Amino acid sequence: MTLAFAYHAIDRSGHRHRGVEAAASEEALTQTLESRGLVVLKVTPGQSQSVSQSIRRSGNARREVLEVTRALASLLPAGLPLARALGTASGMASGQVALAVDAVKGRVERGESLAAALAEHPGFFFPLYIGLVRAGERSGDLAGAFARLSDQMEREDHLRSRLLSASIYPLLLAVAGGIAVLVLLFLVIPRFVDLLQGTGARLPRSTTLLLAFSSALRRGWPVLLSIPVGIGLLLTWMRTTAEGGRAAAQLLLRLPSIQGLRRHALAARFARLLGTLLGGGAPLLAALDDTCESLGDPIARDEAVRIRARVREGVPLHRAVTEGALFPPLLGQLVGVGEESGQLQRFLLKAAEILEERTDRTLQRLVTLVEPAMIIVFGGLVGFVALSLLQAIYSVNAGSFR
Repeated sequence: MTLAFAYHAIDRSGHRHRGVEAAASEEALTQTLESRGLVVLKVTPGQSQSVSQSIRRSGNARREVLEVTRALASLLPAGLPLARALGTASGMASGQVALAVDAVKGRVERGESLAAALAEHPGFFFPLYIGLVRAGERSGDLAGAFARLSDQMEREDHLRSRLLSASIYPLLLAVAGGIAVLVLLFLVIPRFVDLLQGTGARLPRSTTLLLAFSSALRRGWPVLLSIPVGIGLLLTWMRTTAEGGRAAAQLLLRLPSIQGLRRHALAARFARLLGTLLGGGAPLLAALDDTCESLGDPIARDEAVRIRARVREGVPLHRAVTEGALFPPLLGQLVGVGEESGQLQRFLLKAAEILEERTDRTLQRLVTLVEPAMIIVFGGLVGFVALSLLQAIYSVNAGSFR
C-alpha cells in the first residue's frame, strides 16, 4: 500500500526542502530523497495517498488556497520562475496547504506540468481551477490564468461571506422555531390529552388531528433521531461517490427554486473556461476537449461532450449550445453573436460575466426570501397549535354549561 509522507530535508547548499510524496514506507522515501542529494531531517507518515482528504477537514483551506493563488498572480508577472514562485507562495499558507503546494513544486521541478501536479490534490484544486491553469500553460499566459483565478475565487469568497452573514438569522430562526414546535408537540400537548379526553366532550377536528400527530411523534421518536443520521449519510454518499455526485447534480436541476440558478452557474463556468482556452490560442475542438475534462459537474460535463460531438460534425457552436436544454438561451445567443462578429472568445467571457452576475443576484434574492418564509411557516405552525388547543378548551367549557 502506498502512503503519503511529509518530509523536511536540506540540500548541499543548506537550503531547506519540505513536501509530500507517496512511498511504500518511511525508509523507501528516505532512500529516494537521499538519492537526490538531500539530507533527510524528518519524515512524517500520512493517512492516505493524497493529503487532499485531510485538507477537506480544514475550514481555512479554501482561504489559504486563495492566498496562494494571489501570490502566484503577483509573482509570475515579475518574471520569477514557476518553481521558485511556488516555493514562495507556499509561505502564504500553513499546515497541509503548504505541504500540498510544496508537493506541487516538487513535481514541477521533476518536469511535470503544473496542471497535472495540481490534479493530484483535488481537495484543494477544483476542476475549473485546474482547467484554467492548463489553459494558461498552453497559451503561455500562466500569470494571467492565476490572475483570473484570483478574481474568480475572490468573487466566490465575497459572495459566500455575504450569504453566510445573511443566513445567520434565518438559521437561528429555524433552530428556535423548530425547538418551539417540538416543545409544543412533546411537552405541552401531552399535558392536555388526559384533560381533554377525560371531559368526554367532542373535540374539534383540528384538535383531534393535532393530538394524533403528537402521539405518533412520541411513539416514533427513534425515527426522528434517524432522520439527521440518514441525511448525513446521504450527503456523504453524494460528496464521495460518482453516483452520488450525479444524483446530487440531477436533484439540483429538478428543484423549482434552484433549477434556474444552477443552469446559470453551470453555463457561466462552461463559457468562462471555453473563452479562456480560446483566448490562449487553442483551436475550438481542442478547447472543447479541455473544457469537458475540466468541468466538475457530471451533467455539465455530459452536455459539453454533446456540444463537442456536434461541433465535430460541423454544426456551429451556437446551434450546438441551443440544441441542449441545460444552458439558458442567453448563452447560445451571445455565442452566435460572437461567431458572426469573429469575436467568439470575447463574447464567451462576456456571457460568463452576465451569467455570474445573474447567479449572484438570484442567490441573494433567495436568501433574502428565506427569512420571511420561515417566519410564516413557523408562525403558522405555532398559530395552528394554539388555535387547536383554544378551540378544544372552548368546546369543553361550552359543554360544561349545557
